[in-house]
Amino acid sequence: MIDQDLLEPERKRKKKKKKNKKKKKLKQELLQHGPELVQEVVRAIEEEDIEVLDEVVEALHSADLADLFEQLTTEDRAALVSHLGEELDPDVLTELDEVARDHVITEMQDQHVVKAISELETDDAIHLLEDLDEDEQRKILDALPEDDRRAVEEGLSYPEESAGRLLQKKLIAVPSLWSVGKVIDFLREESSLPEDFYEIFVVDPLHHPIGTVRLSHLLRSGREVLVSDIMDTDPKVVPVDMDQEEVAFLFRQYDLTSMGVVDQNGRLIGMITVDDVVDVIDEEVQEDILRMAGVQDTDILETVWEASRNRIMWLVVNLGTALLASTVIAQFDATIEQMVALAILMPIVASLGGNAGNQAMTVAVRALATKELTPSNAMRVVTRELSIGLLNGSALAVLIGGLTAIWFKNPELGGVIALAMVVNVIVAGLAGIMVPLTLEKMKVDPALASTVLVTAITDVIGFLAFLGFAAFFLL
Repeated sequence: MIDQDLLEPERKRKKKKKKNKKKKKLKQELLQHGPELVQEVVRAIEEEDIEVLDEVVEALHSADLADLFEQLTTEDRAALVSHLGEELDPDVLTELDEVARDHVITEMQDQHVVKAISELETDDAIHLLEDLDEDEQRKILDALPEDDRRAVEEGLSYPEESAGRLLQKKLIAVPSLWSVGKVIDFLREESSLPEDFYEIFVVDPLHHPIGTVRLSHLLRSGREVLVSDIMDTDPKVVPVDMDQEEVAFLFRQYDLTSMGVVDQNGRLIGMITVDDVVDVIDEEVQEDILRMAGVQDTDILETVWEASRNRIMWLVVNLGTALLASTVIAQFDATIEQMVALAILMPIVASLGGNAGNQAMTVAVRALATKELTPSNAMRVVTRELSIGLLNGSALAVLIGGLTAIWFKNPELGGVIALAMVVNVIVAGLAGIMVPLTLEKMKVDPALASTVLVTAITDVIGFLAFLGFAAFFLL
């Protein structure tokens, strides 16, 4: 008879091995961030498997944990927030999509929200609070320590999407008469340094920036060297009310890692770091892409009603432009009745013209965003698009004209559609450039309205040219 006590260590060993195997599998899934991870977390929430949830939270980066939150249902998300409590990494909140972030903050206890915000840099705290409704924002602000509250309130007082919303108050500013050794000693002894910094600002007695010193340059210099001898005397600074797109352009233009922010009197009040600018660039690009389709960046996480309400406006606008194109077609109803082939070929002219217009428009919107297209070179770009339209229109005209002549055994019809194609593609290229330029001059976001207008122009001109030429030459 086998002694059960002798088998007990073996059972424990196998159980431990099975458990370690499960941990290894979970870590592999964490590295892959695949759907298996989400399923495992959902299972752990349902079964209240605290050990697995703790392993997930511990192993994931804050950005990846934010992605996980966004993929969970509202019920599972609330359960995970409840499980984490005050242990929820504040950085996760800054990485969340607006809709998911609002839901997570709503599910958190007030003292946990206050604790999280007080641990963040000023710019991240502002980013967290600016989308909340006024009452909830006020409640959280009143609970913050006085210094944190004053800094955040000052940031919130600046215009939305401005440099003031991006700046963090903590920075390193020293007088020009300090030596390198004194600066290094200061950095070692000071306890309230910013978490990340790449350069040191040099200021005059009135706290106006007069230079900057890169950390790499500072560390390579002797202790006795004066800061004034190694500083860059052309510090890159921006006014606090500058638009964040302009700030992002300067970072990209001059390959900056940080930049000072000054108030109306030219005094240094904070700095912007490249990590926040990368977020701005990403947000602006996504916003422009989605606006061109008439949707918002939070669309996938919104309720059906909210998403429907946000999309319907542009669908109604599109309906209006479609009716305009239909009105043009209606003027040639007698022509279409006499030649049915025209109805078959009309979508080809409109479709190719629309695509040509969208190509030019996409290039123009991007060039405006990156400041590659400006009033000084606008005429050259317009001439270029006219040339491209003429070449592409001619190539398409030969192709579709020949196919039409063979298909319908009617060379005259082939010539008509070929001529209409040249006209429409040229107009499409011109509209694709001129519409964004005009909207930009009118202070209207080109990404928001260009698509609808360019499509309307190419449809109307396409139908008008094709049916007009057909009525003139064929009937």
